[in-house]
Amino acid sequence: MTEPPSPTWDPGAAGGQPQDPSAPPQGFQPPRQQPPGQPQDGPAWDATAPGGYPPGGYPQGGGAPGGYPPGGMPPGGYPPPTYYPPTSPPPLGYATADDKTWALIAHFGGAAGMFISGFLGWVAPLIALVNKGNQSPTVRAHAVAALNFHLTWTIVAVVGYITLCFFIGFIILPIAWLVGVILGIIGGLRANEGQLYHYPMSISIVK
Repeated sequence: MTEPPSPTWDPGAAGGQPQDPSAPPQGFQPPRQQPPGQPQDGPAWDATAPGGYPPGGYPQGGGAPGGYPPGGMPPGGYPPPTYYPPTSPPPLGYATADDKTWALIAHFGGAAGMFISGFLGWVAPLIALVNKGNQSPTVRAHAVAALNFHLTWTIVAVVGYITLCFFIGFIILPIAWLVGVILGIIGGLRANEGQLYHYPMSISIVK
């Protein structure tokens, strides 16, 4: 039958008493007991660990949680400023570039109508008057001037067409065609310079 180990004697122990093998070594501190219901202490922070971050700290490759997202701007921040190109000044004689466009349509369109048929010079000025005349006094003035002129020479062209059987129509019809085309182009050139062309040989039919 085996005998229990006898206690060893340590001459350096206090009082020279033999040492109990089941007793804890000198300098040993038992672990601290956490009270019931308290969370256990986490691992100690080792400052020499790679990255130098405490447990639960910053993730690798990124900033702190809730920091700036990729792109460098926080959520809800100010967007980059919008670039607005400089606006060009309005054309000479017109409030806007759109007014100039409709004025040119009235004059050059009337000349084109006379050139195509000799009887349709009034169509383009009427379109300009209906679409823009109530919005722009400038466009209305150009459209009315061109409309009255081309209405006058359309009537002359109709008379020349009727009198073709009397041979005089062969003189009236080409004259009406030339006058409508040439003066319509002159009116368009003046309108392009910002001037209102007062057509000669024109009856004021539309006010």
